[in-house]
Amino acid sequence: MRARMLLVTLFLLGAGQPGWAGTEPEPAAAAQTEDSGWDDWAEEDGAEESWDEDPAWTGFVELASGSRWDRDPAVGRRTTLAELRWRLERNWALGDGRLDFRADLLGDAFADKVDAELRELAYGFSRGKADFRVGRQVLTWGTGDLLFLNDLFPKGWVSFFAGRDDEYLKAPSDALRMTLYTDTINLDLAVLPRFQPDEYLTGERLSFFSPQAKAVIAPEPPLSAHEPSASLGNTEWALRLFKNVNGNELALYAFDGFYHQPAPAGPAGALAFPRLRTLGASWRRTLGSGIFNLEASRHESRDDANGSNPAVPNGQLRLLAGYEWEAVANLTVALQLYLERTLDHEALLANSPWPQSEVAENRIWLTNRLSWRTRQDRVVWSLFSFYSATDHDAYLRPRVTWRASDAWQFTAGANLFTGDEPHTFFAQFEDNSNVYARIRYSY
Repeated sequence: MRARMLLVTLFLLGAGQPGWAGTEPEPAAAAQTEDSGWDDWAEEDGAEESWDEDPAWTGFVELASGSRWDRDPAVGRRTTLAELRWRLERNWALGDGRLDFRADLLGDAFADKVDAELRELAYGFSRGKADFRVGRQVLTWGTGDLLFLNDLFPKGWVSFFAGRDDEYLKAPSDALRMTLYTDTINLDLAVLPRFQPDEYLTGERLSFFSPQAKAVIAPEPPLSAHEPSASLGNTEWALRLFKNVNGNELALYAFDGFYHQPAPAGPAGALAFPRLRTLGASWRRTLGSGIFNLEASRHESRDDANGSNPAVPNGQLRLLAGYEWEAVANLTVALQLYLERTLDHEALLANSPWPQSEVAENRIWLTNRLSWRTRQDRVVWSLFSFYSATDHDAYLRPRVTWRASDAWQFTAGANLFTGDEPHTFFAQFEDNSNVYARIRYSY
């Protein structure tokens, strides 16, 4: 109750500040969502970023509410979202560069607390053919639409499954990013000196399957994990080499760091983040009336090279093929075929205390995204569906968004899970199936 009262007070104070009312809303940064499968870092060769100054404070106030489709015995609550969010955004021209700022103040009635999150505080500038950006920022790349093969930057899975805006699927990182353009090839390098985990499921808001308990659980106290310390040896880095060749967008990727989901690592069920190294590639081009993409990556589990430790993720080979096109006017269709092959699968089954709950050696997902824009693009109907042909489970994300004016936006949607076996990826969340609604005022 105190959290809600404080947020309402702050909103009333902020709405009366000079220079805020009547300003045009600045679009929130989002990447690889249902409405954007394109790579935010895939600039054309030699493209220059805009450093135009926008001196106005902008942002939004959003009220969100969500409830489970049915009761979850593990969590014991139907509520999944009950929050008031206040976003502040601004950028400043400083010298020959720009400072970007984005922050949220969140009153969360579900957790009965007020949180502040700094999503962006980064300074960007150019030197010759190189662009630099340092500070807190959201990083992303790759060609997948809600499937991440070479994008190993932190994700907000709780936000995604609970019905928050798709922007919150991408969590911020403290990083130095450099983009270098040359006549031969272009280079992206991101250095992350401080580890940032995923917003993973802890059991506090959403339940999940435990192979040890052989049931869906919501542990109390919620799960927590020991994070790698900030040191030179624990610095994560990600590299992308990219080039547009006659309309073919080609890229090579490398990552060295950690899994961002925790795994058991020691006595008494302690959790930590195993080390990870990946190599990958992607290809994207226009084909017919649409856009075709291929992507591949190999994940090397550095703490379990032979796959014999069931507490540590096995290495994987990930493959993706996708195609997106406008089927009829204002109706976009996108299809993806995804294969995830677990390496050393026989060693995993031989050493696992719960082999019946381990993933299949080859896991296949099919995704389908439909997006229909009506009423001069003010109303957008969308459906994103995941289906696993090997696990026989599915995840549906229907949603409708109505932009009533430049300031007001209304969104309603659902996260619906189903499956045959409770240990498979989507089926474990069946009791978390929920509906949600959001009202946003942008200033």
